[in-house]
Amino acid sequence: MVKLAMWSGPRNLSTAMMYAFAARGDCAVWDEPFYAAYLAATGADHPMREAILAAGETDPARVAATCAGPVPEGAAHWYMKHMPHHMVDGFPLDWAGGCVNVHLIRHPARVIASYAEKRGEMTLEDIGFALQLRLWQALPGPVIDSADIRAGPARALARLCAEVGMPWTEAMLSWPEGPKPYDGAWAPHWYNAVHRSTGFAGPEGPLPEVPEERRALLDAALPLYEAMQAEALRFD
Repeated sequence: MVKLAMWSGPRNLSTAMMYAFAARGDCAVWDEPFYAAYLAATGADHPMREAILAAGETDPARVAATCAGPVPEGAAHWYMKHMPHHMVDGFPLDWAGGCVNVHLIRHPARVIASYAEKRGEMTLEDIGFALQLRLWQALPGPVIDSADIRAGPARALARLCAEVGMPWTEAMLSWPEGPKPYDGAWAPHWYNAVHRSTGFAGPEGPLPEVPEERRALLDAALPLYEAMQAEALRFD
């Protein structure tokens, strides 16, 4: 049995990765367990805020206890999709000691461009790079770049499965189109593109141009990304 905590900022291929692990057939998944607790604790004004608060558990201790508990649905494995910025100071993190922690990264120019399509306002905290680096230092584990997954999904996922102690299966390469029963309440706002997919998209093109008003954000995020990218799994 593997409990896998996948840490990534938003717009990082994280939902497609959740769909890939769900498609295995032997893996329960949980979509951003601490999101409602994060919103309740911070008062952050996110899209669909009230729906998320109504649908989710707002007590971080209860969320943590569930994360530390048995794998649901009698599944062999459990994949939890987590966002670093959801882990507000004081939220329990000891549960993660019972997980294999994996850190999914993406170049910040791509994250900024994708995030801007869904939410015009963003800060360094919103896109998660500083907090993800701190979490990786506290909870070391494999680092994998979304560009490597897009470039060769079978190769990258087979390697990741080997790293975390799960058997590889080609079932991870495809999933049914449309919403999923395990999607979070925020899916109608954020998951439109992945709902149209049935597998991983191909390799990404050139980096997008970041507008001048977001250059400072890119400059702050880039060295944080590069620090983790230097430790990422290699597929040369």
